Amino acid sequence: MNTASHILQGTSRRPEAEQTNFNDLDHWIDLAKTLEKGKFYILFFADVVGLYGNHRGSYQKFVEAGLQIPSNDPSVIASAIAYATNDIGIAITSSVLQEHPFNFARRISTLDHATKGRIARNIVTNSLQNAARNFGQDLTPHDERYVWADEYMDVVYKLWEGSWDEGALLQDKEKGIHADYSKVHKINHVGKRYEVEGPHLVAPSPQRTPLLFQAGSSPAGRDFAARNAELQFIITPSPEKAAGLIQDTRRRVFEAGRNAEDLKFMQGLSFVIGSTEAEARAKEVELEESMDLDAMVAHLGGAIGVDFGHHSLDTPLGDIEASDGTRSIIEWTRQSVEGREATVEDLGRLQGRNSRVVGTPEQIADKLQAWADAGVDGINVINATRPGSYVDFIEHVIPVLQERGLAKSEYGEGTSRKRIFGTDYLPERHVAASYRGAFSNQLEEG
Repeated sequence: MNTASHILQGTSRRPEAEQTNFNDLDHWIDLAKTLEKGKFYILFFADVVGLYGNHRGSYQKFVEAGLQIPSNDPSVIASAIAYATNDIGIAITSSVLQEHPFNFARRISTLDHATKGRIARNIVTNSLQNAARNFGQDLTPHDERYVWADEYMDVVYKLWEGSWDEGALLQDKEKGIHADYSKVHKINHVGKRYEVEGPHLVAPSPQRTPLLFQAGSSPAGRDFAARNAELQFIITPSPEKAAGLIQDTRRRVFEAGRNAEDLKFMQGLSFVIGSTEAEARAKEVELEESMDLDAMVAHLGGAIGVDFGHHSLDTPLGDIEASDGTRSIIEWTRQSVEGREATVEDLGRLQGRNSRVVGTPEQIADKLQAWADAGVDGINVINATRPGSYVDFIEHVIPVLQERGLAKSEYGEGTSRKRIFGTDYLPERHVAASYRGAFSNQLEEG
């Protein structure tokens, strides 16, 4: 995330951490080059357009901890990263809240041209009250957000897939015809939220529609992913839990008319690596000591809309009256702690430990094999420090994964989608493909 403190709060204070250089373009270009050398497929940017819910009744903790504030727009630096690299994909997060679909479709198509087909988009709705207020709105109810997202995608699919036919851009200097009018169409979308006439102002880019990510794990979110996403982020506590989630979502993909394998799953994990297990465990202790547990609790509470800041870190969870939004999280935390009552501090610690893998490179490869056996297709590597977390992973873990066939040694040819799915464009069974050839100028004018 283009910010100082993203997921593991407090680690930006470590001496080797360079997260505070997030305003510096060279910081991101150097990181992208490092990841490209390590054959990472995609550099993924999360994003928010508002503050999380209050902690101790205000947003003071977020500002003081740098907890996703300041937070810069990742799309602005995507083209610079692309210019400095050759192969790595660049994924940016954009909420349906923050930009009209016509302008967003134009921005993404431009970036897909600029990156030669290496751009990806993370489709998100908005769960933050402050973000909604930043755009003069009230927070949309959960399931209604996906109704909104469906129309948003309907508009951008029409622009990306249906507005320009194949071969429309001629650039014929002899005849003086730049594009074939009969193959460029207005979309004339009229819906509940948007009215967009078109046509799309950008000719088809290498992927037309960018590679599509999504992260919603609720039933509504999984149904939306089944219709739209190609890669879905998950953060599950074990391979067994991942297998169940993946099986359920793949069923939804099939019911949506797509092949179950059209959606791949990316598990979020952080890593603590040592030459011995004892060294790795010692590093984990150092990591735990550097984390800001109050900020971790603030992040969790803010994300689910509960202010845990009114309780001290040593407050037993049994003393907290659980609402529908906190009951499962509190119970899960209590079950994870043995021999004593879990506390608010455990809520913060568990958020960091839940997705952490600790060990030697060989032990980590063994554990990643278990995730792969559960149906996980790839790993979203969460950093404790930038670039250190990635440098360690590339230098020590990637070679072992490559030896075992769990990581690629070279990039394939073509766009980001082609390297992952074997095709530049979305397949015909994807809902977006139904818009190809669906418009005609004769119908528009007649």
